[in-house]
Amino acid sequence: MQITEFDDDLPQIQDFKSIVLDRTPLIDVRAPIEFQQGAFETATNLPLMNDEERQQVGLCYKQQGHDHAVSLGHQLLTPALREQRIGAWQDFIDANPNALLYCFRGGMRSKISQQWLKDQGIAITRIKGGYKAFRRYLLNQLENLTEQLNPEVQTDSSILSSIISGRTGSGKTLVISQLNHAIDLEGLAHHRGSTFGGYPTPQPTQINFENRLAMAVIRQLEQGVKHLVIEDESANIGSINIPMPLYRALKKGRYIELDTPLEKRLQITHQEYVIATQALYPNIAKWQAFMQAAIFRIRKRLGGERYQRVMTQFQQACDHQQRTHETSMHLAWIQTLLVEYYDPMYDYQQQKNNQNSQFKGNLSEVLAFFQD
Repeated sequence: MQITEFDDDLPQIQDFKSIVLDRTPLIDVRAPIEFQQGAFETATNLPLMNDEERQQVGLCYKQQGHDHAVSLGHQLLTPALREQRIGAWQDFIDANPNALLYCFRGGMRSKISQQWLKDQGIAITRIKGGYKAFRRYLLNQLENLTEQLNPEVQTDSSILSSIISGRTGSGKTLVISQLNHAIDLEGLAHHRGSTFGGYPTPQPTQINFENRLAMAVIRQLEQGVKHLVIEDESANIGSINIPMPLYRALKKGRYIELDTPLEKRLQITHQEYVIATQALYPNIAKWQAFMQAAIFRIRKRLGGERYQRVMTQFQQACDHQQRTHETSMHLAWIQTLLVEYYDPMYDYQQQKNNQNSQFKGNLSEVLAFFQD
């Protein structure tokens, strides 16, 4: 068994800001279970040890100490496995010559990987402090943003926030998508924020959402942005939680209300939740099951009679679409939900929070407001 000896000059980097701004490709050599819990958006998991190997080494470390654990690790990583893993890293580096490498703390696993590659004539730099240091840097950026958003403390680094409010289906996401200084919280959370807002593919982990959010903020601020625009959200977007101190700070900004006629809201909602969402599913039956489950989740708030009416309208629309491939009948249940469920809820929240908008207008007027 050969124990890896490390060269003294293995290069390291801790310029996290440049990694974010350059969208540097990253090799994450941690075990898959660690990667799944949280990683960085440009990272690919090419582990030094798989989950089982990591577990064995970890148990050995607890029972017999560091030296025995290192010895076991080298026993488990046979020459064949070593060749396989070096090959995977080499393929990634060939495709991404500027790639960096990291493990959890920037210690043994990344140094072994780095040394093995160097022994093959392949140079790569590892992230100093590893995942833990990079993650701490990103969380610090969110904490800094929270302080910069405080309207009671104005400094040269202060940032103004604007919140796009409006009734369901008014097109708030359309505004966000057309503003360079907006943060798309729903996009980062991979969820549209309502009971119907899920996608067939899962949301990111909470850690990954926070990492993505921090990176989005860093890129905005690097462009000299002093004004961030977000969509009016609750603190929870599906299973994701916006960090509460940051959420409260964002909500202290000015409110801009998007006022959209019902007919246009029906069109927007139909396009997003029927046409576009159906296209994400392998067949209409899968989409239908998802929508029925979503309607069922709000049955108590709808009330028995309204719930049955919405379900009947929905089923009739699905049957009609099945026969004719035409989707206009879906507008009936959409209108019932908008007018009888979402609008009263919006009016209640507006009154409860005593929320006064600094500006109110249609889509083009709101966009023009931000361009002035």
